[in-house]
Amino acid sequence: MYLIIDIGNTLHKVAVFSEKGELLEKHKYRQVTVARLAQLFAQHHFSHAILSSVGKYNTDIEIFIKKHCPLIVLSFGTPLPVSIKYLTPKSLGPDRVANAVGANKLYPNQNLLSIQSGSCLVCDFINAQNEYLGGSIAPGIDMRFKALRHYTRKLPLIQKNTPRQLVGANTEESILNGVVNGIVFEINGTIAAYSQQFGDLKVLLTGGDTDLLQKSIKFPIFAAPNIVLWGLFEILRYNVEK
Repeated sequence: MYLIIDIGNTLHKVAVFSEKGELLEKHKYRQVTVARLAQLFAQHHFSHAILSSVGKYNTDIEIFIKKHCPLIVLSFGTPLPVSIKYLTPKSLGPDRVANAVGANKLYPNQNLLSIQSGSCLVCDFINAQNEYLGGSIAPGIDMRFKALRHYTRKLPLIQKNTPRQLVGANTEESILNGVVNGIVFEINGTIAAYSQQFGDLKVLLTGGDTDLLQKSIKFPIFAAPNIVLWGLFEILRYNVEK
């Protein structure tokens, strides 16, 4: 068994994979703890583990895991099954690396645009030569709602939902339309621009807001909500086999 841990900005995700690549379990926490990991280790025999982090976590979990199996903490120096052509690779987030590896595993030797819509809206591009070139980072849906509330005196903080109509008839609808439709227009425009520059293109959509957005994307997409976990698994398997 392989243990996969993805520490995000909002949620901590823990997954159990078989060595053949079957996703057997997936858990989401506000915070991964030693107690929670101990329960998993009591249920499974893990031969290897990988941890990726863009958020804060208690380093006690690293100590605990290392007592039970080899652990890879994904970093700039970790060997990868794709080539990184990013100009500042040391600043590249491990979630973006895992996203690129997972997307490339699904569609090798093809131009790929993988879009993560979560805390941030992140686009990552991998070309047909299996090279990661980079992409873009912008505020995600929740961040945009919070920014409107924080930087104004009277605009309310609202809950995200699917806009019912194009024209917002009140302040809440106007905010919802501006944020959600703005994200949709941004995604559609980004896909169009990449398609124009690179030609034939596979597009993946992942992240916590996938269900909210995917029906509004006017281009063919493949919804891949677990692509970062799959990418981490592939990085771990690549290093174990190497």
